[in-house]
Amino acid sequence: MEYIPLEKPIAVLEGQIEDLQRMAAAQSLDFSEEIKVLEEEAKRLRVHLFANLSPYERVQLSRHPNRPHTLEIIDLMLDSFIELHGDRNFDDDRSIICGVGYFKKQSVVVIGHQKGRGIKDNIERNFGMPRPEGYRKALRIMSMAERLGLPIITLIDTPGAYPGVGAEERGQAEAIGKNIMVMSRLRVPIFCIVVGEGGSGGALALGVANRIHMLQYSTYCVISAEGCASILMKDARKAAQAAEALQMTADAAVRLGIADSVIPEPLGGAHRDLRQTVENISAVLEADFATFLPMSGKELAQHRMEKFLKMGSFDVRGSQV
Repeated sequence: MEYIPLEKPIAVLEGQIEDLQRMAAAQSLDFSEEIKVLEEEAKRLRVHLFANLSPYERVQLSRHPNRPHTLEIIDLMLDSFIELHGDRNFDDDRSIICGVGYFKKQSVVVIGHQKGRGIKDNIERNFGMPRPEGYRKALRIMSMAERLGLPIITLIDTPGAYPGVGAEERGQAEAIGKNIMVMSRLRVPIFCIVVGEGGSGGALALGVANRIHMLQYSTYCVISAEGCASILMKDARKAAQAAEALQMTADAAVRLGIADSVIPEPLGGAHRDLRQTVENISAVLEADFATFLPMSGKELAQHRMEKFLKMGSFDVRGSQV
């Protein structure tokens, strides 16, 4: 288990638990009572620490090195998943996962950002930052889903689209813009889950959906807290202040009408119990399927268009409509 600054007090207790467990195994001693006391203390500490998280602490949790990734969620959520590769134009971007499988016996298409574990895997996945070919691969699979009449599930977890020279030369902005345009018109249900970072247009390129849900400690914003602090406050060390101003947490997104609901995470975050996290996601998706599968293609596209046109609307008194 890796830890972020917020979890350091918990790490001390869990380290003591591991030491006792090793000693018990090596010396055939019984430390069950001592371990039980430490486990209860660690649980109380987690409850206390997670009771009033700051926006920037939630940002750190959304990037947690042990946070569930798309393929891990797919492995538990879908049956018979088959990954599909390539944009049929330039390359196969490994930071975007696309494929087909069964969700509760319903055929679906799943598309999501994929970060890596460790340096080698992160380099292969480009740290979850797609290039244009990744978004064009996603577009190809979404178009296939429409032809076959399959619902689409997207899992968002990216710092943002890759801003390198090669990506810009191959039309990064055009690829993102086309995905947004096409997703707004697709005549199949689209359900989006923000599972980690929802960064800028890199997230929005997979985020035009009939329903948008966010895991409790995920974030969704036009820019990172550090980027905002660097540009507007001229000091990246003011990231915590920027995170509060940006209102990038799941609760804020629901309050502002950007997201539809917050999906609860296990105590301590999604990385503490992957199975429970996936069960929570699945329960929300089941309800969405019941609502949207009976709708016609025209109704689905109209619902999606109206949903996004309402975002950012204000009446003359300044209250959000």
